Amino acid sequence: MTAGFDARLDRISTGEKYLIVPMDHGITMGAVKGLKDIEGTIDAVTRGGADCVLTQKGIASRVHPNTNGAGYVVHVNGSTTIGPDENDKRVTCTIEEAIRAGADAVSFHINVGSDYEPEQIEGLAELSGKAERFGIPVLAMAYARGPGIDSADPEALGHAVRLAEELGADVVKTGYSGDAESFQHVIESTRLPVVIAGGARGTDEDTLEKVRGAVDAGGAGISMGRSIFQHDDPEAITRAVSTIIHEGASVDEAIEEAGLVIEA
Repeated sequence: MTAGFDARLDRISTGEKYLIVPMDHGITMGAVKGLKDIEGTIDAVTRGGADCVLTQKGIASRVHPNTNGAGYVVHVNGSTTIGPDENDKRVTCTIEEAIRAGADAVSFHINVGSDYEPEQIEGLAELSGKAERFGIPVLAMAYARGPGIDSADPEALGHAVRLAEELGADVVKTGYSGDAESFQHVIESTRLPVVIAGGARGTDEDTLEKVRGAVDAGGAGISMGRSIFQHDDPEAITRAVSTIIHEGASVDEAIEEAGLVIEA
């Protein structure tokens, strides 16, 4: 790897651990809570300890003034919830465009097991080859999604993360299997750093227990969107997650450190 690659990877992580806050949901879901004033949300989560934020290229000018020194990832494919099939992710950005947008890394979504898997395999392989030439890290969002597939099945998740490594990704994001014991198989399926997806927003305790379980299994962190940017206090929940990932805190310690109020 090049010095530039290493420098960019350092800008999206801390000590080889990752707290990524994706906010590309505007293309998928529209201007939902937390994304209308995306400037304020980016400021809050990066003050709370996010290593980097992630958006589509068109939001770059709204990102950079508000990152507080955190890194920036440009997502390069997408789809909408109101289109014919949300699993059909289409390319939205080139490596050159991502570089012009100030990206430290790029990310690509692939639904392993879906009807669109063949085209997405080709897309990720092509992206990783071009990114290597420019020294740009690639985050693969590799999910187990398709007809008859359990998206939390550790065998399917293990296949997804290994596919990402085989295609040249540098970091891989995938779903969580539900507990640390079963997630160890996913971690052992690749030598890439594995971060878990947040999924739909749950309670703060559920969110933090998921993060703690992934870290206990050997995970490198999280890439968590809605559970953070739709929170009533994005800075506080980010600080709680950061305390677990970067300081090894327990869930209770993270809640106390962040000053979160947990309802009985």
